[in-house]
Amino acid sequence: MKQETLTVEQFRALAEKQKSGKGKKKSKYHAEKYGGYDSKKEYYRAQQLKLWFNSGLISDLREQVAYLLIPSHINSEGVEEKPVKYIADFVYVDNDTGQTVVEDTKGYRTPDYIIKRKLMLHVHGITIKEI
Repeated sequence: MKQETLTVEQFRALAEKQKSGKGKKKSKYHAEKYGGYDSKKEYYRAQQLKLWFNSGLISDLREQVAYLLIPSHINSEGVEEKPVKYIADFVYVDNDTGQTVVEDTKGYRTPDYIIKRKLMLHVHGITIKEI
């Protein structure tokens, strides 16, 4: 099979065309960013929680809250292992119960998420509410 060769100009034109394309990396699970959120589902949930917050049903509404699951440490080869964190989509206080709620909007439960969900319960005693 004969291999085609490109001129420098053709290569640059092709590289520029790819670079100037959409510029967005497709989500592995086909979720599209929407309204500044990672998915339409997360966007609509945020709008609902903001309404609840404004009506006084919930308080202390926060988004993208990080929880440390495993701290960084140096392994036996002297290389630093990075920390493991879980980032909750939403955290708020339910004013009826006084309980803090940690929420994650899920379209698909990845293996990484499942492990982090279990670590949240083990390390912090927090059960994540999946929406």
